[in-house]
Amino acid sequence: MTAATHSTLFPQVPDSADAVLEGLDPEQRAVATALHGPVCVLAGAGTGKTRAITHRIAYGVRAGMLQPASVLAVTFTNRAAGEMRGRLRQLGAAGVQARTFHSAALRQLQYFWPKAVGGAMPRIIDRKIQLVADAAAACRIRLDRNELRDAAAEIEWSKVTRTVPSDYAAATARHGREAPRDPAEIAQIYATYEDLKRERAVIDFEDVLLLTVGILQDRHDIAEQVRSQYQHFVVDEYQDVSPLQQSLLELWLGDRDDLCVVGDASQTIYSFTGATPDHLLDFRHRHPGATVVKLVRDYRSTPQVVHLANGLLSQARGRAADHRLELISQRPPGPEPRYTEYADEPAEAEGAARRIRDLIASGVLASEIAILFRTNSQSETYEQALADAGVPYQLRGAERFFDRPEVRKAGAALRAAARFGGNDTLLEDAVDLPSQVRAVLSGEGWTGEPPAGSGAVRERWDSLAALVNLAHDFAAAQPHATLGDLVAELDERASAQHAPTVQGVTLASLHSAKGLEWDVVFLVGVAEGMMPITYARTDEQIEEERRLLYVGVTRAREQLSVSWALSRSPGTRPNRRPSRFLNGLRPGSTAAPGRTGTGGSGGVEVGFPGARTGDLVGGGTEGAPRRTSRTPARCRVCGRTLRDAGEMKLMRCEDCPSDMDEGLYERLREWRAVQARRSGQPDFCVFTDRTLMAIAEAGPSTPVELARIPGVRARKLQRYGADVLDICAGREPAGDDEND
Repeated sequence: MTAATHSTLFPQVPDSADAVLEGLDPEQRAVATALHGPVCVLAGAGTGKTRAITHRIAYGVRAGMLQPASVLAVTFTNRAAGEMRGRLRQLGAAGVQARTFHSAALRQLQYFWPKAVGGAMPRIIDRKIQLVADAAAACRIRLDRNELRDAAAEIEWSKVTRTVPSDYAAATARHGREAPRDPAEIAQIYATYEDLKRERAVIDFEDVLLLTVGILQDRHDIAEQVRSQYQHFVVDEYQDVSPLQQSLLELWLGDRDDLCVVGDASQTIYSFTGATPDHLLDFRHRHPGATVVKLVRDYRSTPQVVHLANGLLSQARGRAADHRLELISQRPPGPEPRYTEYADEPAEAEGAARRIRDLIASGVLASEIAILFRTNSQSETYEQALADAGVPYQLRGAERFFDRPEVRKAGAALRAAARFGGNDTLLEDAVDLPSQVRAVLSGEGWTGEPPAGSGAVRERWDSLAALVNLAHDFAAAQPHATLGDLVAELDERASAQHAPTVQGVTLASLHSAKGLEWDVVFLVGVAEGMMPITYARTDEQIEEERRLLYVGVTRAREQLSVSWALSRSPGTRPNRRPSRFLNGLRPGSTAAPGRTGTGGSGGVEVGFPGARTGDLVGGGTEGAPRRTSRTPARCRVCGRTLRDAGEMKLMRCEDCPSDMDEGLYERLREWRAVQARRSGQPDFCVFTDRTLMAIAEAGPSTPVELARIPGVRARKLQRYGADVLDICAGREPAGDDEND
C-alpha cells in the first residue's frame, strides 16, 4: 500500500453503516437516515447536498435497508452521474444505478422495444440541425445556420414541455417566450420535422423520453417490471426537471412514495430550456406527508460572500423567492467583496487582468481563479486583456472567440474586402474604417439593432457586434488605419489568444459556471442591460437574472470581485449604471424596498397527510409534525443502529435497560381498549403492545417527539396523537375526533 492510498483521493471505505454517518452535520445526517417515504431536501449553494444524498444511499445499503440494484439515482449530467457512482463506491455501495434521465430512459427503451413495439429500435440522430434544415426547406422557409440552431432549440423546448406543433404559438405567449421567428413559421417547421422523422424512421434525443413515457403508460406489464426493479428513487437538481422528465419519474414511481428529491429554487436558471422549479415548490402539495430537510450550512464560501448572496435573494420576488434559504457560512472570515467601477469595458478587463496577475504572483493558482460574464460575446475582451497581461486562461462552455464560425467567416469577408475593396460595391458609401466594417459585416448578418430573443442568432449578432466595436476602438486609437491594418490586428489577436491552458484562469458564462467553484471569482459586466440582460422584460425573466447573479456569487470560496463599466469604449458617453441587483448591497447605494422576514432556516420538518400549512395536531398543540418519520432507528441507550423490527419499535436494543413508566403503560393499555371497543377492532389495530411500551419509555410531550416513535404512523398520529399526549402528561384524554 502506497502513501497515496491514504490521501483524500483514495478514502478508506467505512467499516460499518454507522461509520457512513460520521462527519455529517445534523441536517445532512437527517437526510442520510430518512430512507423511506417522500423526502424533499432543500439544499442551498455549498451546503453539501451531494455528500448528503450519497451518504443516504450508502447508509441504506450498508444498513441492509436498501438493495443496491433497487436504487436509481438520477441527475442531469454524465459528469455528475459519474461523480455520484464514484462516491458511492468509496462508501461501499457499489451497484447503485446513477444515471441521467436520458441515459436511464434509453436503457429501458432499448430493452423493452422488441416487446412493446417489435423489430429494431429506430436510429437516434446525434444532431437535429440537418433535419430541421430539411423541414424548413420543405416549408419554403429560409434559415441560416444560427437560425437553424434557434429553431432546433424551440423544437426541443416544445417537446420537453409536451407542446405539440399546433399549440406552439399559444404556448410561447403563455410562457412569455420570445420566439426567434414568427411562431407560425416555427410551428410549421416543427410539424414538418416530426413528419420527416417518421418518414425516415429516426428519433431524436427528446423522443427517447417521450417514447419511454408512452410505453410505460400503455403497457402496464412493462411498467410493473420497471417498478419491480427500481423501488427507491433519488433525483438531484430537482429544480431543473422539465414536465416531460417529471412525467417519466411519476411513471417509474407508480403509486409508491419512496422518492427523495434535492434542489434549490434559488438556483433555477434554465427555464429557457423547459426546466421549471414548480415540481420542487409543489412537492409538499403533491406529497403532504413528505419529510423536508433544509441544508443551509454553507461549507464553500466565507461569511462575507454568503452575506452578499443572502442580500441578493432578500430583494427577490416570486415563488422561488418565497422558498429561499438563508445560508450560514461555516468558514472563517475572509475579505469583503470588492466593488469596482470602470470608465469603459477595456479598462474593466485590464483591471481584472492586472489583479489576476498580482494574485498569481502572490501564490494563488491560476486554476483557482475565474472570470464570469453574462454572455459569451463578452469573452473576447477578457481573452485579450489576459493575453496582454501574460496570464494563461481557458474557456469553459464556449468556443474561443476567434474559433467561432461567425467570427472566422467574418474575418474571411474582411480579408477579402481589404484585398479587393476597390471593386466591392458594399464599400462605395463607406467613408471610414468603422463604416467599412459595418458594411462588410452587414452581409454576414450584422444589423444596427440586435435581434429579438436570446438564442444562437443573438449570440452570433453579439460576436459580430464585438468586431464592429473593435473597429471603432481601433480607428479611434489609429485614425489613419486601413481595413488591411484591422485584418492584421485581428490575426495578431487570434494568435495571441492561444495561451497555455494548464493552470489557466477560467473564462465562463454564468450559465456554464453552475456546479463549479473557485477560490477567487471576478463577476464582470454587472451593469444594467447585461445583468439583467436587455431582453429580460417580464417579472419572471428579471427574477431569473437575479438568480443567475446569485449563482455567480456563490461560486466564490474566498474572494469575490464585482465590477461594471460606465461606457462600452473609451471616449464614449458614460450612460451605464450598476445593476439594480446591487442596490443596497454595494457601498454608497440605496436599498430597494426589501422583503420582510428572513429566509428559511435549516432543520427537519415532518408532515402528515391532508395537513395544511399552519394545521396543528391535538387541539392547537404547537410544533406539530407533518408526518411520522420513517427512518432507521438508533438505540437511544447505546446509539447502535437497530435492524430488528421489535427493537426498532422500542427504539432500543433488546438487552439494553428499560426505563418504562409502568403506570403510564397501564393507562395507555386501558385507553387503547376503549378505543378498540368503540371502533370495533382488535386492540393491536389501535397500537401494538410494543408501540405502547415505546411510548411509555419515551414519555413524549410534543407531537414531534411522539412522531419519532416507530409505529406512530401519520394517520394514527392525526387520530390519536392528542389523546396519547394528554395521557403522557397525566391529563384525561379529550376523546375521539368527532369526525372519525
